[in-house]
Amino acid sequence: MTETYATTASTWRNWAGNVTARPARAVTPASVEELAEVLRRASEDGLRVKPAGTGHSFTATAATDGVHIRPDLLTGIREVDRTAMTVTVEAGTPLKRLNTALAREGLSLTNMGDIMEQTVAGATSTGTHGTGRDSASLAAQIRALELVTADGTLLRCSPEEHPDVFAAARVGLGALGVITAITFAVEPVFLLTAREEPMTFDRVTADFGRLVAENEHFEFYWFPHTGNCNTKRNNRSAGLAAPPGRVSGWIEDELLSNGIFQAACSVGRAFPGAIPSIARVSSRALSARTYTDIPYKVFTSPRRVRFVEMEYALPREAAVPALRELRAMIDRSPLRVSFPVEVRTAPADDIALSTASGRDSAYIAVHMYRGTPYRAYFTAVERIMTGHGGRPHWGKIHTRDAAYLAEAYPRFGEFTAVRDRLDPDRLFGNDYLRRVLGD
Repeated sequence: MTETYATTASTWRNWAGNVTARPARAVTPASVEELAEVLRRASEDGLRVKPAGTGHSFTATAATDGVHIRPDLLTGIREVDRTAMTVTVEAGTPLKRLNTALAREGLSLTNMGDIMEQTVAGATSTGTHGTGRDSASLAAQIRALELVTADGTLLRCSPEEHPDVFAAARVGLGALGVITAITFAVEPVFLLTAREEPMTFDRVTADFGRLVAENEHFEFYWFPHTGNCNTKRNNRSAGLAAPPGRVSGWIEDELLSNGIFQAACSVGRAFPGAIPSIARVSSRALSARTYTDIPYKVFTSPRRVRFVEMEYALPREAAVPALRELRAMIDRSPLRVSFPVEVRTAPADDIALSTASGRDSAYIAVHMYRGTPYRAYFTAVERIMTGHGGRPHWGKIHTRDAAYLAEAYPRFGEFTAVRDRLDPDRLFGNDYLRRVLGD
């Protein structure tokens, strides 16, 4: 086993740089047996344990002053089962490696989020999702998983085996144990046609229900300080692949969405008064386009501009009223917001702490450029979202606590009961979990 017991603790930082931790030691187990030994030694030493993937959460869910488990050696595809149409993958495998490996096999996940840098365990444990009328989050595509619990036991969980743990651990926040493998449902690779189109805020909010109902995957971005949005509709295609041209794709996805946007955000951070003018230009920079490609090349995009983010899941019928409140709040405030507001949807699922648990949901995500003061904006947004019964994304900035979340999630007590049984001494605890789950 490769272990690092630092004499002077090295600092761990998440992707956005807003969370840091100084673990007593970092450990990179190469097998389930080595992982169980790490947990035993940590317990003997009185140290808490947290797995840390690529750090794409904006909360301190992976932070610890105890033992950081790095999953770098727990990677790769274990099995592709073409009869069951599943793939079993090691927990530390980055989504981008899974997606490219599945494509080589002529397979695909049904739905996914818009980035693929995260590990599969980190993404599912925090409830990562994309947008979909009928197809849900990554966690909802899990058919089985393996979990090493605090006492070193390896649990194989599915709807038939330890179903109560399965219902909780698909979005487990790292609170129940360390996931070592996940089995996802897959399907034969298919083509998606993406249609990106500018649309006014008034039109997209007036037609939101129809746009969601008529498209397999619908999302849009509203640019604060303007009445402009950019919409994206993804639907399955029986035609031929027609990806963006190399030059035009680079201009849209790299030059405009990353390079020039990065420069605009930097100017806005230095001169906040310029942000409304920049927003008006930015909201008109991306033109309408249509292209067709395999799923992960349509669902995901490069995200090189760093930011902090808050996202809330609302009952779907509350999305438009909440958005109109959000726009009115920004218009009457001195806030200057350089990042667009992102809106997506998901169908109800049956996972205890999924943000879509038991209800069709709409997601409203707000961002601020890294290094820009964000608390006033996020506080005002959170007030609106909680007023509509919102559930915060587990991996994104929020201030909710266990008292609020127990009311927001009908199955909250079911999750905490599983946690009490699997980790009574809170080997996997930290300050974030204490706040959101209770002692």
